Amino acid sequence: MYLALLVIFLQCSEICTQERVFTFNAVHIKVQPSNKVKNGAPMSIICRADISKSTNFNLRHNITIFKDGKLVFMSVSGKGEARYEVPMARSSHTGDYHCAVEADGRIRYSDSLHVWVTGMTKPILIAEKTEVFEGEVVTLRCELPEEVPPLHFIFRKMKMNMNSTPKEKLKFESQRNFSVIEFPVEEGDNILQFDCFGKRNVKFEFETSEHSNKTLITVKEPFIKPTLRIKPSSNITEGKEIQFECSTVVAKMHDIEIILLRNKTILSSVRDQTTLKYSAVATLEDSGEYICKVEERKASKIAKQNVVVAELFPKPILTASMNKLDENKELTLSCSIKDFQNASFSILRRNSNGDILLRKSRNFTMRANVNDSGSYICKAEVNRIVKESKPVMIQVYAPVSTPNISVPSGLPEVVLGRPLKLTCCLIMGTPPITFTFYKGNKAKKEIVTNNTHAVFLDEDIKQNDKGQYKCSARNHHSSGMKTSKILNITVIVPIRNISLGSIPYGEVEDGSETAFLCSVTEGSWPILFRIFRKTDHDVLLFERNEYADRVMWQKKEMSRQDTGTYYCIASNRANVSAKSHPIAINVILASWQKGVITAFVLIPIAGVVILAVWWFWCKKKNAKVPSMEMSRSALATNSTSEKLSRQHNDGDYYSGSGYIEDGENHMKSADENKGPDLESAEVEYTEVEVSTLDPHRAPVQKGTETVYSEIRKANNDSVENRHSRIQGHPDAT
Repeated sequence: MYLALLVIFLQCSEICTQERVFTFNAVHIKVQPSNKVKNGAPMSIICRADISKSTNFNLRHNITIFKDGKLVFMSVSGKGEARYEVPMARSSHTGDYHCAVEADGRIRYSDSLHVWVTGMTKPILIAEKTEVFEGEVVTLRCELPEEVPPLHFIFRKMKMNMNSTPKEKLKFESQRNFSVIEFPVEEGDNILQFDCFGKRNVKFEFETSEHSNKTLITVKEPFIKPTLRIKPSSNITEGKEIQFECSTVVAKMHDIEIILLRNKTILSSVRDQTTLKYSAVATLEDSGEYICKVEERKASKIAKQNVVVAELFPKPILTASMNKLDENKELTLSCSIKDFQNASFSILRRNSNGDILLRKSRNFTMRANVNDSGSYICKAEVNRIVKESKPVMIQVYAPVSTPNISVPSGLPEVVLGRPLKLTCCLIMGTPPITFTFYKGNKAKKEIVTNNTHAVFLDEDIKQNDKGQYKCSARNHHSSGMKTSKILNITVIVPIRNISLGSIPYGEVEDGSETAFLCSVTEGSWPILFRIFRKTDHDVLLFERNEYADRVMWQKKEMSRQDTGTYYCIASNRANVSAKSHPIAINVILASWQKGVITAFVLIPIAGVVILAVWWFWCKKKNAKVPSMEMSRSALATNSTSEKLSRQHNDGDYYSGSGYIEDGENHMKSADENKGPDLESAEVEYTEVEVSTLDPHRAPVQKGTETVYSEIRKANNDSVENRHSRIQGHPDAT
C-alpha cells in the first residue's frame, strides 16, 4: 500500500514539474505617446516580457526600468508588464532607457530606447538692485527650474534705445541649474533692461529655452558730464596766454577727481573739487586735443576740445662753415630765421650735464680743436617764446699716426690650420677710422670703426705662405693714409707621421748597444723628441730639442730590465704632440753568457759519462782474468822446439804448442772475420804456463816456460769462444 502511494506521489510531482516549464522570448520597452515628448506633457514608459509557458500557471515577474544606467522604477507583477508614469515630462527625463525582467531566477534585458523631452522650462531672472549709480555693477541671477546640469546661461543687457545692440555674456554651469553674473554700469547708461535664457546639449545638438522675464534697472549719475572752457579761444597765436577751465556737478562729494590731459599727457589735476583751472603761454607744442576727465571710483566721464596754436615765428636754422674739418682749422657757426629779424639769438654746445652757452649772437667763429667735436644748437627768443634749432654735428679730426700691426699672443707665428689674429693699433687719430689689412700686396679686409684699433682674422693659412702682413689707417683728415711696417709671420707646421725604430730590432743581446731612431715626416723645427718605456707609470728615457726631423738615442748597455715596449712623442710650438706606434724590445742572453751556461751544464754531464765508461771498462777487465788462468793450466810447459819435434813424431797427441797454434789460427781466422773493428782493438801481453808431455808417455815433467802471446781485445763472444776452445782441449786438465 505504501509503495503504491509513493508511486502516485512521484507521478504527481513529475506532472506538476512538467506543467511549470516557461521560456523568455523577448523583453520590450517603449514610450507613449512617442520617443519625443514635449516639455510638461505626460509620458509613460512600458516594459513588457514575452514569455512562453507549458501550461497556464502564475509566474511572478520583477520588472526594473533604468535611465542612463540608473534605476528609476521597480515593480512586481504577475502579468509580465509594468508602466513607469511621468505626469509632466521635463528635460531632465531625456536619456537612454532600458528594462530588465526577472522570473524564477532567470533575467532578461530589453534593448536601449532614447527618449527626448523637447523644450526647456522658462528661466527666472532676478536682479540684486533695481537702482544703481554709474560705475557700479548689476548682479543678476538666472535659474532654470527642474532642469538638470550641465547647462549654458546667456545674459543680455539692453539700453532703452531702439538702435542699441544687446551686450551678451555667456556662462557654463556643470553642477547647478542657475548662474550668477555681473554687468558694469557705464557712462551714458540710463535705463537698462536685462533678460536671460538657457541652452543644453542633447545628442550633439543644442536646445534653447525661451527668454526669461525682463528686468529694468534705473541708473543714477554720481556727477554730470564735465564742461571744458578755453580762453581766449581754442585758436591762438604763440606767445599769448591760454587758460583752461574744467568743471562738473556732483551728487555727493566723495573721491571726486578732475584731470586735464593734452595728447594723453597729464597737465594738471584736483581732488574733491568741482572745478580745475590751468594756464600757460601758448607755443606750437601746445596744439592738440585736450581732455577734461572726471572720475569717482569706477565712474568716469570726459569732455574733449581741440586747440590750434598759430606760429609766431619759425624755428631758427644753424649752419656751419664745414661739418668735418682738420684740427686747428677755423669754424664759423651762423643762426638765422627765415623772413624774421627781430629776435635774440644765442649759440650753444650740447652737453650731458647741460647746454654750454658759447655766445649770445647770430654768428660765432673759433679755431677748432679735437675736443670741440660734438652737437651745436642755436636759440631764438621773441615775446617770451624761445625756439631751438635742429642740432648740427661738428667733427674735428686729428691725423692718424703710423699704425702698428702685431699678434695679440706676442709671437709672430701661427699654427697651420688655425686662424691668425692680427691687431692694427694707432697712438692717435680721430674716429671713425678706416683700417685696411694686407696679406702680401693684396688687401684682405677693410674695417671702419670708432676705435683706434681693429682686429683681423685670417683663416686662410697655407704652409707655403710668405707671411708678410701690413695694415693702413685713414680718417677724414686731409693728411691721408698711413701704413704700418711689414710683419713677417712664421707658419708652424704641426707634427705628423711620427715613427720609432731600433737597431737591432726586436731581440737585443744583454750588454750590447742599441740605437733608437725617432723621426717625423712633417713638423716645424725645433722639435722636442721624448722616448718612453711603458710601465705602470711610463718612464721618460730620453729628451732632446732638435732642429731636425729625427733624433737618435744610443743606449750603451742593454739589460734584462730593459725588456719592454717603447714609444716616442714629438712636439713643437704648435702645442700638438704626436705619439708613435709602440715597438717591443726583448733583451736576450749574450753569446758568451750562453757558452758559460753551456759549460757549467755540460762539464758535469761529461764527467758523469767518463766515470760511467771507466767503471764499465774496469768491470770488463776483471771478467778477463779467470779465463786467462784457465788457459794457463791447460797448456804444456815444453819449449817451442820440443813442440815441433812432437808434431812430427807422434800424430796421435796434440801438443800444447800445437793447440796454441791452432788456437792462434782460430783466433786469427776469427780476427780476420772481425775486420777493421779488431784491428783497432788494444794489444795485451799475457804470461801463459805451458806443460810438455813426453812423447813416449813418460811421466809428465812439469816445467815452466814463459810464452808471450799477443791478444787483441774483442767483443765478449770472441773471448768466450776462445775460452771454450781452450777448455775443450783434452789436455786442458
